[in-house]
Amino acid sequence: MGLAERRSAERFKNEDYPGWKARIDEAAGFDVPIEIAWDELAVPDYADRYAEYFPQVYFQPLADALGTIGADDMGKDALREGVSKIVIKNSDEYFSTTGITFADGVLTFDHKSDTNTHHVEERTKHIQALLEAAL
Repeated sequence: MGLAERRSAERFKNEDYPGWKARIDEAAGFDVPIEIAWDELAVPDYADRYAEYFPQVYFQPLADALGTIGADDMGKDALREGVSKIVIKNSDEYFSTTGITFADGVLTFDHKSDTNTHHVEERTKHIQALLEAAL
């Protein structure tokens, strides 16, 4: 990761991510522990697109899916009791919903940050179905 990528990822982390974290917490109804592998999300040659790609790939689908599940007290309680942590990473292996898993209370969101960025609704529906089936 070059300087441009490090700067852009750091800017997103400090300026944009806090707003997304607040939206995710509000949607879920609790302060969701989230671990993000920022160095993995920051792929070469796309530093100028992180502000667009990171929300489309990771944060919008999470906020939307959690918001749908947590639309009532029963959903919020299920999320609070069943989701212990969210892990966001890019192992450079997955570019579809196959990299999104839920096991032992951990929702792992492994997806290339620069691929299929516009498939927000597909990722949202997958997260929602995955969690609803397990909670």
